[in-house]
Amino acid sequence: MNRSDSLDKLNKVSQWDIIIIGGGASGLGIAVDASKRGYKTLLLEKYDFGKGTSSRSTKLIHGGVRYLQNGDITLVIESLKERGILKRNAPHLVRDLSFVIPSYDWWSNPFYGIGMKIYDLMAGNLGLGKSIMISKDETLELIPNVSKKGLRGGVIYHDGQFDDSRMAITLALTANSKKTALLNYCSVEKLLKDEDEVIGLEFEDTINSKKYKIKSKVVINATGVFAEEIIRMDQPNIDKMIQPSQGVHIVLEKKFLKSKHAILIPQTSDGRVLFAVPWKDYVVVGTTDTHVKTASIEPKPLKDEIDFILKNASKYMTLKPKRSDIKSIFAGLRPLAATSNKKSTKEVSRSHKIDIAPSGLISVLGGKWTTYRKIAEDAIDAAISINRLKKKKCKTEKIKLVGFKKKVDWNDPMHVYGSFKRKVQSLGGLDDNRSLSKKFHITNNIIEWSILHEMALTLEDVLARRTRCIFLDAKESKRIAPKVADKMAEFLDKDQKWIDEELKNFNKFIKNYIV
Repeated sequence: MNRSDSLDKLNKVSQWDIIIIGGGASGLGIAVDASKRGYKTLLLEKYDFGKGTSSRSTKLIHGGVRYLQNGDITLVIESLKERGILKRNAPHLVRDLSFVIPSYDWWSNPFYGIGMKIYDLMAGNLGLGKSIMISKDETLELIPNVSKKGLRGGVIYHDGQFDDSRMAITLALTANSKKTALLNYCSVEKLLKDEDEVIGLEFEDTINSKKYKIKSKVVINATGVFAEEIIRMDQPNIDKMIQPSQGVHIVLEKKFLKSKHAILIPQTSDGRVLFAVPWKDYVVVGTTDTHVKTASIEPKPLKDEIDFILKNASKYMTLKPKRSDIKSIFAGLRPLAATSNKKSTKEVSRSHKIDIAPSGLISVLGGKWTTYRKIAEDAIDAAISINRLKKKKCKTEKIKLVGFKKKVDWNDPMHVYGSFKRKVQSLGGLDDNRSLSKKFHITNNIIEWSILHEMALTLEDVLARRTRCIFLDAKESKRIAPKVADKMAEFLDKDQKWIDEELKNFNKFIKNYIV
């Protein structure tokens, strides 16, 4: 995946079949679908691929136990099917993870046991494993750190786990083809119209400060919580369509869980579920559901949200986490459909909606990571339905994503590269395979690979999304940032002024991730 190649294609294509605005899960999924159907496809991302919500999830590919609790059966069935498809298509990035629901009331075990059996039935032959009820002793054996006071037993069920940002990059690489161009750091400024129909757009390449006018048969808006901004370029007076909801996660050392199994806390003080999930030798705990008035590209965790997670997690852990134990904290915004009633955001469905404007602009509203492939299929089919594209069948249900490898060692931090692992390691000399940190894995050849093949342009791109350093230990990421910047400058042929500017921007950015 090469940025200069994509820029060259802009000068060679007079009209694209599809232009996608937004390089998160939905936009990249649409790019994969469009490229595999053979359409000439251009994707434009204002910042970096996966910069927003798509890199800030709970790291789960799941049907959604809470959606089952809320009675959103259609979404659960769809999600469970897509979970199975994604695990089959990217086994190097998606794995089975077992969850334990600890029970502290006499009715909890049979209640959740029956619920999870229904969950299993909905998954059908794409299920990951059967749920079972377990005793108190078995629960303690699986989760030694779980609170023993009043414990009666538990229920085990199975869902999927993945690395969200690495999946986003994998989708970008999978979409990349002769007929496809993907560009990060390109800001859409205006939609082009002919007799009230959208026929293209204007954008600025903010890296080269160059503006472009490009034409397309269809424009698809997949900008998540920012979708309304693009819709207003077409319809300035529309009613509110998106209600952002903030979800915060904290990251702790693995000693707080001491298990390969995740914990699902079924009832928090605000009626949500809370997860404690083992991830890359750390534990991710979350999430919250906080109403937010306006969307921001860098949402800030609130003190109340941090306190909420710590308080509710402490009820179930023998080792009680404190603010000083938090290694990293991150917040993402869910693009929920706005409702006129006074439902709390946790009750609003996570189902997606494809909106077709009178001008032909297609917008993706809502959705979740697990169903990215179905969202993409529905978006392209919508473009076909309004006669903007020649009819072609979706081919993504049985597609092997880039790096596909059936058996990987999940204890190996290089497993995210799948079949490309050895190619990454072969860059540079022997020293280039040594990690720059003892707390997580980042090497010179990973930095080089990120620049050469994954379009990383900034220090943040490398430390937040090509690797997950910032999301694991923010202070350690800040410590190694000068080393990474020096190495990037070497590969990108940049001077000390560039290094100083990158470090200045990075140090400002990382403040949000440190408690």
